[in-house]
Amino acid sequence: MFDPVINGLPAFASFFATAVLMLAAFVALYVAVTPYSEIRLIRDGNEAAAVSLGGAVIGFALPLAVSVAVSHNLYAMIGWGAVAGVVQLFVFIVARLALPRINESIPQGRLASGIFLALLSIAVGILNAGCIA
Repeated sequence: MFDPVINGLPAFASFFATAVLMLAAFVALYVAVTPYSEIRLIRDGNEAAAVSLGGAVIGFALPLAVSVAVSHNLYAMIGWGAVAGVVQLFVFIVARLALPRINESIPQGRLASGIFLALLSIAVGILNAGCIA
């Protein structure tokens, strides 16, 4: 009865561990790319930073989850995950160019900017996930 689950555990463990590592690497890279320290801002209670970073994490996790579901091997999953990470970083860069004051708004705790950036990241993540073949 549980044979398919037990037999699938090694594959599950390898995909899950790889996905968690990729998520952690994305968060570290995203935080390094932004001109403000989200982690410090979040520790200080900055809701705009928390919402913004949370949206970026969801925007990356959605296509990463789809890449796990459609990939037949770890290399394909890692490739699609890397594409998803690049796309999310590109979204932030475009948002900075379109709204240059967003670099000031997030550290100042302007929630509207955090929500906009989060929703933009999630929307692009959904599109990105839908494009994975």
